[in-house]
Amino acid sequence: MARRGALLSARAFRTAPRSTLRRWLAVALSLVLATAATAYVVYDQELDGSIRKLRGSADHRLDLYAASLEREIEKYATFPYVMGLQSDVIARLRDPSDAALVPRVNVYLETLNRRIGTSVVYVLDRRGRVVASSNWNEPDSFVGLDLSYRPYFRNTAIDRVERFYGIGTSGNKPGHYLATALHDNGVIVGTGVVKIDLEQLERSWSSAESPAILTDEHGVISLSSVPGWKYGTLQPLDAAARQDIAEAQQYNDRTLAPIGMRVVRDLDHAARIVSLPGRAGRDGRVFSISGLFLAQARMLTGVPWRLTVFSDLEEAVDLARTRAVLAGLGVLLLGGASVMLVQRQRHLREIVAARAALQRAHDELEHKIADRTSELTAANARLVGEVEERRRAERALRDAQTAMVQAGKLAAIGQFSTGIVHELNRPLAAIAALSGNAVKFIERGDVATASGNLERIRPLVERMARLTGELKGFARKSSGGSGPVRVRKSFDNALFLLHHRVAYGRVEVVEDIDPDLVVRCDQNRLDQVLVNLIGNALDAMEGREGSRLDLVAAATPDGFARLDVRDNGPGLSEDWPQHAFEPFYTTKAPGTGLGLGLAISVGIVRDFGGELTAAGRASGGAAFGLTIPLATDPA
Repeated sequence: MARRGALLSARAFRTAPRSTLRRWLAVALSLVLATAATAYVVYDQELDGSIRKLRGSADHRLDLYAASLEREIEKYATFPYVMGLQSDVIARLRDPSDAALVPRVNVYLETLNRRIGTSVVYVLDRRGRVVASSNWNEPDSFVGLDLSYRPYFRNTAIDRVERFYGIGTSGNKPGHYLATALHDNGVIVGTGVVKIDLEQLERSWSSAESPAILTDEHGVISLSSVPGWKYGTLQPLDAAARQDIAEAQQYNDRTLAPIGMRVVRDLDHAARIVSLPGRAGRDGRVFSISGLFLAQARMLTGVPWRLTVFSDLEEAVDLARTRAVLAGLGVLLLGGASVMLVQRQRHLREIVAARAALQRAHDELEHKIADRTSELTAANARLVGEVEERRRAERALRDAQTAMVQAGKLAAIGQFSTGIVHELNRPLAAIAALSGNAVKFIERGDVATASGNLERIRPLVERMARLTGELKGFARKSSGGSGPVRVRKSFDNALFLLHHRVAYGRVEVVEDIDPDLVVRCDQNRLDQVLVNLIGNALDAMEGREGSRLDLVAAATPDGFARLDVRDNGPGLSEDWPQHAFEPFYTTKAPGTGLGLGLAISVGIVRDFGGELTAAGRASGGAAFGLTIPLATDPA
């Protein structure tokens, strides 16, 4: 018997450790997996949080860089127009055989270049040959050069400044070119060009805390805070891009090789994580150009140039790794302590199990009674809360609708602000030239000519006053009231605000509007709807030859007015009707629209008691129509 007991004890000793070992191995494996998962989650969250903070600061730097670049270029944007106000320049382009004009025009351009502080100012004839230049008496003079291959000559137009970055073929000096067509009573006779140097701005980028670059439409770096990146590319150029650059002789004999940037992860259309292969040494810079970076990009207004800022991720990655390790160690320690505590309390739970079962039965009965009472109280509270929530939701909906209408106005103002600025710049430049000439005529004693110049200034000032007045009235917050509104005036207001886009796009406007048509609505909101619809039509026809805008307004037999805005653009896509009037839905390119215009317009027209519809035209294009009740008291 003793021997038999000893054998059983030995067998139990050999069996028990194997089951215990398996249990402890399972616990250890679970703990390791939990530690690894926690470290991974903490690392990912910490890195994402650091990237969000870096994106905020990168957006701020992009705002500063873009504003300084635009400001530096825009302060010279009016000078190509100024050349067209000089009578000798126009006479030289109109009559190339008049040799007496050559020295006068060259001296005028030389004086203008010295006063405005640009690199060079010159004039091209209709064939693209330089006929006068501010550097006429220098060894690398532009006079006589054939620059017809330059895009700013091929794309020149009246009342539009063409931008171009390139390296000069004569002096091999880089610069930004601003060009516009010079005309005589609407007939183009030549092109005025101003070349500016942005090296000072580029050097200021080198002292910033992060590298920044400016790339053109082909991805070639034209400005860079890292000298070694200049004239490099973000990606290898294809054959078509190299052919375009070669035809324009944009970068002369530069290699245009990739800088070695590798995309690690795309975050969205404006940001991605990249790897840069630069040396780790600073070489006098305040930033590194080696390792992982957050590349934040933004397109500049009016030109296909992209501004990119690189934010170093080294500190963010190190911080995320450190916190992930600490979190993993914390989970490991907490898990070990928990296992020990569970093991210690296991036998205590067995002792109190019976007592707990009895107590649970008692508590369950009490809980059921308490839960039923709580359910009745909660149901009553929910009912009261739902009523109050519905009231708050209705008030919030009204406030949101008002805010969306105002946001739509501001978005519309932002979209045609460039045209308004241009409309103001031309009269201002003309006023400056005329007033300066008037002073000279007064000094000469020619009061009659000076008076004529001053009389020409008055209509320019009146037009500027009307433009700013219309813009102020459009931006004003609507009172929300309805009254008699003359449809002809609302169409005139919208066309006046969009005049520059109509003229710039050479759009033919055909109007069939009843001059006596009066509807009942809010004048300011009707103007906003027409600005949205006409602005969308101009967007659709942009860049098309023979663009035509039809505006029709007439009364219908059922007591409504029918207003139509039709274009001959590309028409409507197949999925457009499903999402047409949804907020933030847009088919425009990124950065050119918020997708609020039609959503706001349909709400405004519905408030008028009318309806906004859209359909494709059989002849091509789109037609938007709105019905508004006629006013019963047109007075």
